[in-house]
Amino acid sequence: MLIVNADDWGRSRAETDAILQCHLRGRITSVSAMVFMEDSERAAGLARENGIDVGLHLNFSQQFSGDTVSPALRNHHRNIIAFLTANKYAQLFYNPFLRTQFAYSCQAQLEEFARLFGATPTHIDGHHHMHLCANVLFSRSIPAGMVVRRNFSFWPGEKSLLNRAYRSAADRWLARRYRLADYFFDLTQCMQGNKLDRVAALARSEEVELMTHPISPGERAYLMSEERSELLQNLSSARYRMDHFPSPPVCPAASDC
Repeated sequence: MLIVNADDWGRSRAETDAILQCHLRGRITSVSAMVFMEDSERAAGLARENGIDVGLHLNFSQQFSGDTVSPALRNHHRNIIAFLTANKYAQLFYNPFLRTQFAYSCQAQLEEFARLFGATPTHIDGHHHMHLCANVLFSRSIPAGMVVRRNFSFWPGEKSLLNRAYRSAADRWLARRYRLADYFFDLTQCMQGNKLDRVAALARSEEVELMTHPISPGERAYLMSEERSELLQNLSSARYRMDHFPSPPVCPAASDC
């Protein structure tokens, strides 16, 4: 199956409207919503009106632009952003001094999602993929058993052996606690490398997620084109359902799983 997921729902009015246009044409299967952002409230109403599958796009790298953020949350979030954006390797390191702040921010975003949508997220991923930073990866902030976005999938030779080994280890760690798709790709990268035929071939036998940002004119044009329709017309475009993804192993309560 193929899941075509649009990120940044609710981040701004323009992004929400671009994604909604693709949804109304049947070009995406789900969205990932940002909470505490300028268009979060309106976007939640649109999602309910149009029956859109919505996951939570955890945000640890951009200031909240909404007006419902408490001073405590804003302060914790500011500290997290300062740490994660200090350099490109910061997300690889666990910061014990921010353990409480990460947990507080994650829980606040989960609760705000429940308030806005009246439901739990169909899946969880992260803005700039920061749900994979060490402080989240090695915590229990995300409830066990959720569908969580894995690391990018690459073809042989695209990344260094060390890079691929780290991503593989992180995915194995995720799989101990969460449900994962078999593969995860970015639409822009696939368009640039003419790799969509290979992605489509994988999706005929595996669970594949394809991430898109319809605010990008190039991505939106491709999604709305007949080329996209012809390429994917024989695939099963699936919704996020728990039974589509393998369950994580059952672990003793006292274990680290």
